[in-house]
Amino acid sequence: MLSSLLALGFERSPDPVAASHAERVDRRTIRVSAARPAMGTLVTITALARSRARAEEAIGRAFEEMDRLIGILSRFESGSALSQLNHAGRLGSPPPELHHVLDRALRYHRTTRGVFDISVWPVLELFGARLGGPAPAPPSEADVADALSRVGADRVSVSRREVRFGGEGMAVTVDGIAKGYIVDRMARVLEGRRVRRYLIDAGGDIRVSGRKEGGRPWSIGVRDPRRAGRLPDRIELTRGAVATSGSYERHFDPERRYHHIVDARAGRSPVESESVTVLAPGAMAADALATTLFIMPPAEALAFVETQPACACLIIDRGGHMHRSRGWRSAAPVHSEEVELQ
Repeated sequence: MLSSLLALGFERSPDPVAASHAERVDRRTIRVSAARPAMGTLVTITALARSRARAEEAIGRAFEEMDRLIGILSRFESGSALSQLNHAGRLGSPPPELHHVLDRALRYHRTTRGVFDISVWPVLELFGARLGGPAPAPPSEADVADALSRVGADRVSVSRREVRFGGEGMAVTVDGIAKGYIVDRMARVLEGRRVRRYLIDAGGDIRVSGRKEGGRPWSIGVRDPRRAGRLPDRIELTRGAVATSGSYERHFDPERRYHHIVDARAGRSPVESESVTVLAPGAMAADALATTLFIMPPAEALAFVETQPACACLIIDRGGHMHRSRGWRSAAPVHSEEVELQ
């Protein structure tokens, strides 16, 4: 069960041909949209440019970059750098992309005082083993303690020459940061090909630039974790990124007491929040912060996000109440053109 759920996180697109659509929105602007299944979701790019050929070429290159990075960061491709690291416990001369993601992850670990922890994989593996079999049962305290003995990002050593684990049986997951990193790199590809008006949506990890047709900002809706199709809030952006973490996304039990987000300090999934949406300058930061804030109690999360420059959040707790940080700017009312966060 765990593999079927989490392997979706970084699988390559099975079909290199994207579903695409192009239309002229005014005399000087073509809107081109394309979608590809990857990373457990449907990744879409919408770009506005004067030339259809330029937009389509840039979008194609962005998808190529996505596939290249998945091949480095996937835990489920035996030849990937991350899989080699997890198998051997060390990796010499890591690819610069993996080094960058791991280095940033360890910075977040220090900044959050251990809340964000990429070494939590043994606990997730335990949840899958105990709750995904023919006779599902919660893991015992002894099982959790044993898994936690192999957790601790402070025992992961990262340099350009080598990545090494400081304990037997350790493994890392970059699911809480890598998708945002990939979205940022896709944005860099678009901008490097002179496409500066775009929206990238990788299943709720979103990055935008410029304005869409009619000079309007991009409108991004926040999904209600309990009611499909309902958008209780939205924001408008001309530059920046948004990411959402939620217990409704991937869970091991119907009550959602065990899901894909785990507090590595306690060996359990947090239950006070149902979704956390973060606004940040880049998708990598938004991705890591969404995971971090979900683990924290709402009051602590609101206080922490205020310490992060140019960041804001919206938290929907287990009671359905919404908590907004001071920097969050709602753009109600909600209308039908929103991009729904997953």
